[in-house]
Amino acid sequence: MNPWNTRFQEESYVYGTEPNVFLAEMQRKFPLSGDALAIAEGEGRNAVFLAEQGMNVSAWDYAESGLLKMNKLANSRGVRVDTKLVDLNEAVWKQNKWDEIVCIFGHFPEVLRKKTLQGVKESVKPGGYFITEVYSHYQIPYNSGGPQNLELLYKPEEFLNVFSDWRIVHFFMGEVVRHEGDLHNGLSHVIQFVGQKTE
Repeated sequence: MNPWNTRFQEESYVYGTEPNVFLAEMQRKFPLSGDALAIAEGEGRNAVFLAEQGMNVSAWDYAESGLLKMNKLANSRGVRVDTKLVDLNEAVWKQNKWDEIVCIFGHFPEVLRKKTLQGVKESVKPGGYFITEVYSHYQIPYNSGGPQNLELLYKPEEFLNVFSDWRIVHFFMGEVVRHEGDLHNGLSHVIQFVGQKTE
């Protein structure tokens, strides 16, 4: 049973329909264009936002109900998102494929997390960007969202080690306030990373 497929079956958008604040800030800061991929994208708020900024957007999630809501949201905003049902355990990462990859609060077991970050690294084009905001391993006591399982939360060195040969444009670990639907609410402890592939 896929708990995310069940969660996204309700009519309301559990994380809202507006993009993640950090993603929106970064997207407006950098002159990004071309092909974007949003992974673990859920109900589509961030993918639809990227499409509204003129990107050619693909979105992966393994909850079919989320993808259906994503298409509905895209249609209501007059944009198109190419949705694909993808289990990241089986994802095929094509070399130098994407101008931008985005992962907002995509949380996975450690082995899959490492595999996914390596896939991202291979699949971003030279000059392209990876943008992510996720809950850090300090998040659990904040009780404002995210998994209550330490293994699913990130440590800063995961990004700094994997992307050590990239240009790190932005890195932050600390407290932010997030109000994203019913499930991300209040003071939170996050990691933000923006990296540019240099070659």
